[in-house]
Amino acid sequence: MYLPDFEYHMPASIQEACALLAKSGPAAQVLAGGTDLLNKMKHGLVAPQILISLKQLEQLSGIEYVAGKGVVIGARVTHNAICNAKLLQDKYLSVCEAAHHMANNQIRNVGTIGGNIANAVPSADLPPILIALGASITLAGANGEREMALEDFFTGPGKTKIAPDEIITQIIIPDGSFTGSTYIKFGLRRSGALAVVGVAVAVEMDGNVCKKARIALGAVAPVPMRATQAEAAITGQTVSDDLLEAVGVCAAKECKPISDMRGSAEYRRDMVRVFTKRALRKAIDEGHV
Repeated sequence: MYLPDFEYHMPASIQEACALLAKSGPAAQVLAGGTDLLNKMKHGLVAPQILISLKQLEQLSGIEYVAGKGVVIGARVTHNAICNAKLLQDKYLSVCEAAHHMANNQIRNVGTIGGNIANAVPSADLPPILIALGASITLAGANGEREMALEDFFTGPGKTKIAPDEIITQIIIPDGSFTGSTYIKFGLRRSGALAVVGVAVAVEMDGNVCKKARIALGAVAPVPMRATQAEAAITGQTVSDDLLEAVGVCAAKECKPISDMRGSAEYRRDMVRVFTKRALRKAIDEGHV
């Protein structure tokens, strides 16, 4: 399989990249890691006439803590860089663990967090835990920057609110009061499988009382989704196994799975029940974010 012919541009700045996108229109696509885009091009699923590479934009490759803002992750940061970042291991170990769930080591060495988000695959591993932690993203376009909550970014499978002239520049995990968080998934293989069900939770505990909870589900709706009714069911309550079971049942009722070759809708719904209870218990008991 060969790549079709295309023009290749490697802009030296974010502004130049956005200007090229604005000028080129639908004929152009952004190239970050390329693990998804180049594969689709080889299989004839997409045929952009112009590729705009972000390879030279080193300002998109860092992970840093910004006081008053939180942890800022550049859109070109690879999944393995997330796995191995000391800052994230210390502050948001659950994000490192979610990145480690993705694909295989070779893909993680190349694939980027920005590309993973922009592809808007419902079964992606990083969006649920980032949404549970209240993350936002920054979009840069020809007319400037804008920021939005990550949970508001997705509109459907492969569809987002990104404008034709925009690129994702950074992901921000804000400072918060969470005492524990985790992401767990079920796939059809031990390693590298797409999620059949993914559940991410972040909790703030006061003793055995849950003061705050965010629950995000992956692979069981057209977009990564918050289980807000399940969140309300645990907030302010003293945690018990019966309560966690009830919260899992609530989350299962909220999700909107489909049936496909990897699992039926009924199976996925029951797995949401099980995994929500399991994820909450892990986040509460292990006590690390």
